[in-house]
Amino acid sequence: MKPQNLLFIMSDQHDPRYIGALGNSTMKTPSIDRLVEQGTCFTNAYTPCPICVPARACFATGRPVHQIRYWDNAMGYDGRVRGWGHRLQENGISVDSIGKLHYRHEDDPVGFDNQINHMHLKNGVGAVWGAVRDPLPTMPEPIRMYKSIGPGASNYVLYDRKTANLTCDWFRQRSEEGNEEKPWVLYVGFVSPHFPLVLPQKYLDLYPDDCVPPWKLHPDDGYVYHPWLEASEKFWGQDNLFADEAEKRLAVRAYYGLCSFLDDQIGMILDSLAYYELADSTRIVYSSDHGENAGTRGQWGKSNLYEESTKVPMIISGPDVPKGKICNTPVSLLDCYQTILDGVGVPPEEGEQELTGKSLFEIAAAPEDPDRIILSEYHAIGAESGAFMLRKGRFKFNYYVGYRPELFDLENDPEETCDLARDPEYNSVLEDLEAELRKIVDPEVADQQAKADQAELVEKHGGRVKALSVGAQGATPVTGMNQE
Repeated sequence: MKPQNLLFIMSDQHDPRYIGALGNSTMKTPSIDRLVEQGTCFTNAYTPCPICVPARACFATGRPVHQIRYWDNAMGYDGRVRGWGHRLQENGISVDSIGKLHYRHEDDPVGFDNQINHMHLKNGVGAVWGAVRDPLPTMPEPIRMYKSIGPGASNYVLYDRKTANLTCDWFRQRSEEGNEEKPWVLYVGFVSPHFPLVLPQKYLDLYPDDCVPPWKLHPDDGYVYHPWLEASEKFWGQDNLFADEAEKRLAVRAYYGLCSFLDDQIGMILDSLAYYELADSTRIVYSSDHGENAGTRGQWGKSNLYEESTKVPMIISGPDVPKGKICNTPVSLLDCYQTILDGVGVPPEEGEQELTGKSLFEIAAAPEDPDRIILSEYHAIGAESGAFMLRKGRFKFNYYVGYRPELFDLENDPEETCDLARDPEYNSVLEDLEAELRKIVDPEVADQQAKADQAELVEKHGGRVKALSVGAQGATPVTGMNQE
């Protein structure tokens, strides 16, 4: 594959089921649909961690959370573990970022030549309160993540518009500079469709109230939480903090609308890439850091192991990429390390063989591998113990330290409505999947290490009681702006 420029677009909190071309006729996402039609879409793509900051550290390094120990939203990537950006710089490849990275601080050596309109943890600190886990505390008052819902213009909307405009300017400058000897890499990070669920009226109008489906597996209808999720729900459950049913439905409509707003920004970028005659020499990757529960199981945000939370969009397009292809091989954000290097022609080096990822360009060109193993794990806000998801073939295995496991047959039950873990007929499957998990990580050891690292962080901030007030309890603010 010939080295070419590479544009990586990452959104925040985009569940791929809210993409029109992937079978959701409700959604208006023509620009992302265009990427699907012109490239290869991976239908089984996962985040290595269903919460922002650890997922992005994994994305940067190609390594899982338990190896790099960026456990939660108080531990931003700081360049301590070498990532793909460093490899590009060492090989003389231009690498810039525009928009949200959500690393620790702009001054850290994280592998970018230039960070434009960057967003990181506020003051490099993050949500220290969420690192108070052993045991989970009783919060002095409920944490409402969804404070603002409905029509308007949040700072996140303004920020994303600015990011899209700056990206178009970046393309213009590259076009004016003419041909270069080596390809470039540009990372573009959007905040949408992450809450606050505030958006211009025209996007909300795309989704009338009757487009919101009935709640799936809601506790009010008899759904019983897994004990691990029940503990999390007691700590910071969101469903009962909405004013009423109408506000919950408005929240879903606003999330849909933010997906369409995001799509418009991506469309502007794709049009600009073509206008400046860079499309024929640029490959594109689109993904997100994690998904969004959107009321399923009475859950909002991310932070659990179900498909709504752990699945992400993963689409590649451009020169040498199969067009209109759907690939069912399981993939992960951990594959992006090799994908980026492969796309611009940087060969692997000694030590990278231990990385589990593989170039998405290679996976797209190869026969499907349904048994490829994918791991996701969670040690962050609201987790009483470490939780590990392993996907292999048709089965998905959720292992919770100190709690019973879950098992789902995603081929026959893609909505995860029937937990098979307590059915004796599946004992051998459980044993096999737990053995596969333990080849990768010792869950109990990782859980202990996470809690030890978090306890040390909490002590640095004055102990448990004081730490509960350290860090934003909602969305990370845009630099220089307040953010609800």
